[in-house]
Amino acid sequence: MRRASAVVAETLLRLGEKVKPGVSTLDLDRMAEEFIRSEGLIPSFKGYLGFQHTLCTSVNEEVVHGIPNAKRILKAGDIIGVDCGAIYKGYHGDSARTFPVGEVPADVTHLMDVTRESLNQGIEQMVVGNRLYDIGAAIQKHIESNKLYVVKEYVGHGIGTKLHEDPQVPNYGAAGTGMRLKSGMVFAIEPMVNLGTEETYILEDGWTVVTKDGRYSAHFEDTIVITENGPYILTRL
Repeated sequence: MRRASAVVAETLLRLGEKVKPGVSTLDLDRMAEEFIRSEGLIPSFKGYLGFQHTLCTSVNEEVVHGIPNAKRILKAGDIIGVDCGAIYKGYHGDSARTFPVGEVPADVTHLMDVTRESLNQGIEQMVVGNRLYDIGAAIQKHIESNKLYVVKEYVGHGIGTKLHEDPQVPNYGAAGTGMRLKSGMVFAIEPMVNLGTEETYILEDGWTVVTKDGRYSAHFEDTIVITENGPYILTRL
């Protein structure tokens, strides 16, 4: 899982350098697949429940699961959430980052910063003996204290030989509740945060989740293992 996650992290680092006005989301998808396969790994998402691409590319009001498209050209002021997974020897790594395209408004920068910070707040709770919902409670508190909105329909998850495993890990919840956290558990934690309300709906393509009010959304995700020495983030280089 360390190897799978490291390749995902490297892929996202490379993509972040390519995100600029004039690039299509399909261009990013092709770059990602080419790099992952060149490292001897398999894209996790391609073929998953019929999904046809290596990345989920979610632009602006798209929360998650956006489909790469040659006609979706990035322009200055956009943001793009890039979600990526890879398989090494049957084990998955999964991570997402939201990138600005050129200059973005201050409230959108704030949205991205708070989402990233909330992920870190959740990860800090991933220690032996804590409870599962301590993670989501910490994420929710940071987001709501910054006057932003937690998406509740979509959650983090266990990860290992399958991309999505039990337990589900919500980005909200009551601290001190849920299963005990044990050394060796591996979770993908992924806050999705909206500028406007928490309400979302799915487009006719059956995949793309968008905000109901059309305002921007951000998404950050890491794969983390709980160890006796605290959380170890596999998807950061």
